[in-house]
Amino acid sequence: QVQLVESGGGLVEAGGSLRLSCVASGRSFSSLGMNWFRQAPGKEREFVANIARSGAITYLEDSVKGRFTISRDNAKNTVYLQMNSLKLEDTAVYYCNTRHGGINYWGQGTQVTVSS
Repeated sequence: QVQLVESGGGLVEAGGSLRLSCVASGRSFSSLGMNWFRQAPGKEREFVANIARSGAITYLEDSVKGRFTISRDNAKNTVYLQMNSLKLEDTAVYYCNTRHGGINYWGQGTQVTVSS
């Protein structure tokens, strides 16, 4: 099993920045590709970013490219989502995710609210 715990959400004004963290436990972190998803009120959960096990390859959803960065520290079992130039439409619950052994694992989520 894998346990994921997110932190770092909060209330921020449009144009501001936040850094989300997700700490993983239960499996060798360096063996896991990691993802961030988000779910806005009344909408389906959507993919935001992915980072490969080594951190050498990342992928960002188009709407966040140039504003968000995903990174990881395998020594700290932690994946990060740096969010800059936040927009009202970035308001959502952000979830950390990984898949191992055919099972999707999710954190509890952290709320990000962007105000005007």
